[in-house]
Amino acid sequence: MGDYLVKALAYNGQVRAYAVRSTDTVGEAQRRHYTWPTASAALGRAMTATVMMGAMLTDDNKLTVKIEGGGPIGHILVDSNAKGEVRGYVSNPQTHFDLNAHGKLDVRRAVGTDGTLSVVKDIGLRDYFTGQVPIISGELGEDFTYYFSTSEQTPSAVGVGVLVNPDNSILAAGGFIIQLMPGTEDETISKIEKRLSEIPPISKQIEKGLSPEDILLEVLGKEEIKFLEKMPVSFTCTCSKERFGNAIIGLGKKEIQAMIDEDGQAEAHCHFCNEKYLYSIEELVAFKDESK
Repeated sequence: MGDYLVKALAYNGQVRAYAVRSTDTVGEAQRRHYTWPTASAALGRAMTATVMMGAMLTDDNKLTVKIEGGGPIGHILVDSNAKGEVRGYVSNPQTHFDLNAHGKLDVRRAVGTDGTLSVVKDIGLRDYFTGQVPIISGELGEDFTYYFSTSEQTPSAVGVGVLVNPDNSILAAGGFIIQLMPGTEDETISKIEKRLSEIPPISKQIEKGLSPEDILLEVLGKEEIKFLEKMPVSFTCTCSKERFGNAIIGLGKKEIQAMIDEDGQAEAHCHFCNEKYLYSIEELVAFKDESK
């Protein structure tokens, strides 16, 4: 089963819901960045939440989430769009600690709790939408929940989880977002809160083989849910040798000549996917000729 995301409505349209299996997507990030378990869990949770937020957008709209909690992992940066494409990285990918008191990866310690979670949405307008909230937990699920309720005034429940194998590869990753629409009945809220308190952690559900549809059925109940859409999810980066080449051209003739004189080549590195692109002296000379 490949990674995918589902969108649904429940309780006669009172509730909007998303769920995703992101195991392969987070696994690709782990392989590209050589993340250690605690860093994998932090990055994976952030990517899982962000890809669901991207699915709330339309057309060519996209968003960027930045998490700066002051912890040893540094900042986490994740991009996503309305097509289920996501990419991300952490400043210090080789961050790991002993399990916390609950026997789980200590994401809070890695992320920190002294900082902010920021969301910038590019929705095709001249000005970007920007929302920012303080980090209240460092576990990230609670922090995204707080972001939705505070910055977007949408009461939500966000569950994200990542399990890591002994060899550092990703065993399971996934998540859900449940959002209450204006006018949701108190009885509906009580039912959802009860179910959320009873279900196992999201990563355990993924490990057991539950699909995104199964996860939402667990949270919302079989009789109350209507599935609307299913879309593939993947780690996708927009970088390319041509794109970086255009950036070099934009530096101007003087800067390019300095590259030629000092190194005889140039290397570009994409933080998001960890790809490196090497440019020969011949390519740099051509760039210089194109440059203004």
